[in-house]
Amino acid sequence: MRRLSGFILKLFGWKIMDSAPTDKKFVVIAMPHTSMMDFVWGKLVFSSAGFSPKIFIKKEMFFFPVGLLLKALGAVPINRNRSAGMVEQVIAYFNKNDEFCVCITPEGTRKLTHKLKRGFYFIAKQANVPIYLSVLDYGTKHAIIGERFVPTDDIDADFEYMRQYYLRMNPTAKRPKQFTPDCVRL
Repeated sequence: MRRLSGFILKLFGWKIMDSAPTDKKFVVIAMPHTSMMDFVWGKLVFSSAGFSPKIFIKKEMFFFPVGLLLKALGAVPINRNRSAGMVEQVIAYFNKNDEFCVCITPEGTRKLTHKLKRGFYFIAKQANVPIYLSVLDYGTKHAIIGERFVPTDDIDADFEYMRQYYLRMNPTAKRPKQFTPDCVRL
């Protein structure tokens, strides 16, 4: 699967710019997220790099036959109506597994947003795992698996660091009008 994914990426002109994470447990955030194609390209990038993060998707999407495909691709249904929120449900997966990674699109939507959801940060902080800041740049067709970032006890400084990272990367989204790299803010 690793070679096939790499071949498909190369066929469509995509280039992976960083190597795979070496941690056994981590959160990878994928930005920008403006199209369902981000999932397809991201899945191919991660597969070609030799890792397969879980992706939590609202349970309502797991209807037949779509649910079978989503599960085969590593998606996990999440119950957004449970008393334990998404953060707690994902942390439970980290606690149950010796090796676990999850990919989160922190915009929380494919529409333009000026503020990220913070769940990815609290998951990483409470599970005591690093965050990898990944980028899909449709303008250059570069997939950047990303810089390793360890959350500190200063959430404001951490989000400012991540904001500066995405401003420097300045990726072009699949739908450019639906993304601003300045959205990484509290």
